[in-house]
Amino acid sequence: MVRYKRKGLNLVGTQFRSNSPSTTNMSNSGMNMRGKIIFYEEKNFQGRSYECMSDCSDMSSYLNRCHSCRVESGCFMVYDRPNYMGSQYFMRRGEYSDYMSMMGMSGGIRSCRMIPMVGTQFRSNSPSTTNMSNSGMNMRGKIIFYEEKNFQGRSYECMSDCSDMSSYLSRCHSCRVESGCFMGYDRTNYMGSQYFMRRGEYSDCMGMMGMSGGIRSCRMIPMHRGQFRMKIYERENFGGQSHELMDDCDNIMDRYRMNDCQSCHVMDGHWLMYEQPQFRGKMMYMRPGEYRSFRDMGMSGMRFMSMRRIMDSFN
Repeated sequence: MVRYKRKGLNLVGTQFRSNSPSTTNMSNSGMNMRGKIIFYEEKNFQGRSYECMSDCSDMSSYLNRCHSCRVESGCFMVYDRPNYMGSQYFMRRGEYSDYMSMMGMSGGIRSCRMIPMVGTQFRSNSPSTTNMSNSGMNMRGKIIFYEEKNFQGRSYECMSDCSDMSSYLSRCHSCRVESGCFMGYDRTNYMGSQYFMRRGEYSDCMGMMGMSGGIRSCRMIPMHRGQFRMKIYERENFGGQSHELMDDCDNIMDRYRMNDCQSCHVMDGHWLMYEQPQFRGKMMYMRPGEYRSFRDMGMSGMRFMSMRRIMDSFN
């Protein structure tokens, strides 16, 4: 539940629901394991506040700025840019009266993710890891990166997101996905060209994926069980023609007479968007959240014409 608070006023907003792995409403033995964080516009918990119990891709939707916060339960990752980009800071239960100076964030918090609970503990092995258990089963993915082609040279075993491969390897020219699904990026911090990888061997990332410099960062794609829902918009900031998808769409022009998609809201599941019909061309990975402008995400000049659900199970 999201609440908007002002002095003498308590407005209850809508409840955000998702069956996706990054959703914050999970139960274990009938127990609610949500985290809760309260953001404030000013230092020392002053000014307007925003109570959050889920991911938030853009704080500006609720507050003009965010200069202090209080984590009442659970753990969160906060970012100094919208859409979970930029510098990151891990926050556990406690009070943060002036996190601009505490965290070195020049502009305060702009987005946040709740870290899911595993068993009876909130855990995160990397800033946006999604390590969750379901019926006692570990659903993590596993990928091994190698410096040279054909799985040669030094290697790095990864079971979570990695924002900068250079922390572990000088380069990455091949990899082996042992379980789960991952997105590989040719730039650090999950930027640049993207490539979807399921279980299998990738002996030459540069040749197979068209990446000139190899893989520089990666995201683990959480396992999703349940429905898929995404709303696509013709223009930025959720403007123009819109349509809700619950299955794959191989051509938005043929199905909806829609010649462009510039923003979207992913409600449930994880998706891949492609610049050409029939799931061809450059792609972009979309996890649950609001995406107001693909151009601002570094996708300037790209048109997305087809969308596909990521339905691969962990093996």
